[in-house]
Amino acid sequence: MGRRRKNKIYQGIEITGIADKGKAVGRTEEGEVIFVKGVVPGDVVDVLRTKKRSKYMEGRVVDYQSYSEDRVEPFCEHFNYCGGCDWQNMAYETQLKHKHTVVENAILRLGKADPKEFLPIVGCEDTTFYRNKMEFSFSCKRWLSPEELNDETISNRQDVLGFHPKGAFDKIIDINNCWLQPDPSNAIRLESKRIAIEQELSFFDAYLNEGFMRNMIIRMSTTGELMLIYAFYENDQDAIKNFLDAILKSFPEITSLFYVINPKKNDFLLDLDYTLYHGKDHIIEQLGDVKFKVGPKSFFQTNSKQAKVLYDKVVEFAGLDGTQNVYDLYTGVGSIALYVSKYAKHVVGVEEVPTAIEDAKVNMAMNGIDNCTFYAGDVKAILTDSFAEEHGSPDLVITDPPRAGMHGDVVDMFLKLESPRIVYVSCNPATQGRDIQLLSEKYDLIKVQAVDMFPNTHHIESVALLELRK
Repeated sequence: MGRRRKNKIYQGIEITGIADKGKAVGRTEEGEVIFVKGVVPGDVVDVLRTKKRSKYMEGRVVDYQSYSEDRVEPFCEHFNYCGGCDWQNMAYETQLKHKHTVVENAILRLGKADPKEFLPIVGCEDTTFYRNKMEFSFSCKRWLSPEELNDETISNRQDVLGFHPKGAFDKIIDINNCWLQPDPSNAIRLESKRIAIEQELSFFDAYLNEGFMRNMIIRMSTTGELMLIYAFYENDQDAIKNFLDAILKSFPEITSLFYVINPKKNDFLLDLDYTLYHGKDHIIEQLGDVKFKVGPKSFFQTNSKQAKVLYDKVVEFAGLDGTQNVYDLYTGVGSIALYVSKYAKHVVGVEEVPTAIEDAKVNMAMNGIDNCTFYAGDVKAILTDSFAEEHGSPDLVITDPPRAGMHGDVVDMFLKLESPRIVYVSCNPATQGRDIQLLSEKYDLIKVQAVDMFPNTHHIESVALLELRK
């Protein structure tokens, strides 16, 4: 048997930019591309190659020769291990610059399009405490840092509540303070852990698939309402009652309190029944003039304040004057459709998830909106010639597809419908660029603007306006 080749160390790699999925990129002296995590453009590092492909390599830092001027001190004590806010070590203005570049490269290189305008990225006013929903996991095994692993006096058998680190499904990083969700989120999480330990409730073991306390979800709204959801592995009604009563005593301001029993081997909850223990079965969120009922299973943009900024950008790009017939595809709970409805003659929303469409109809009624129609079903199956005949040709199509982008059949139907305008909202600039190239058969790209929804991460939203070529 031949000897296993040792991975090579490349010295003095200058990190020059950010590539897809937030990985930093540099080049070796021979011009080979190497992707590295955890570094900032401008850093000069020694990199151990961990993976080699025909066109690129991947590696990890073994030493720093010099640090970037754009590097800042992370504000979270868990930054080095949590991995959630992977750009905390980069100045926010630098984050915005690189996010803009990621969108620009996707449009120019993948989309092979040259818009008339690349508008500057819209930053987020709140770079911390901006999320309205957080999920945490209970575990009887604490994830140990590399330093702790070398200390034989430290055991990982501890009851903890926090996040899964990447690659460790059965261990949890015990979170002391999280900067993603405003008060009283941290207090609720810490008190939940304290009460569970005080009541001697067992924490979940994902490897053995046993233990009582499993997950918790905190949902908050800009209207000041608060929803808590707890997932228990066992249906022990006495234990559930004692725990939830203690939570309510500590946080009487809770608007809505649910629990769910999850005996499965995975943490997916949406296929399970939720039991309302206290309060209303929803909380109210508001974007502009539109209110939304948010239930325990509802999907909603996780950054409410910046969602309004994003939707205002959609309205601006749409150029509506009250006379247009609008299709809103991949409408979700109808948030964009309802938001733009006052500027349009009629809006038709299509979404694959039936429960989301149920939420959309409820929210439409609650707001007294009567010029929207919603359909549940796969967009590629619903968007047909007969659909267009029934609802009229669109003057505007708004599309906000999942990360995979639009199905080829949907793109083909867009080309057939020949709507004068398309506003394309995307959480994945790469697939947005691909779809824009496909639409270029009949459409010109007028302008593109990135909107930062998730500061201190590599995630980015992009809004593009396309117009039918005359």
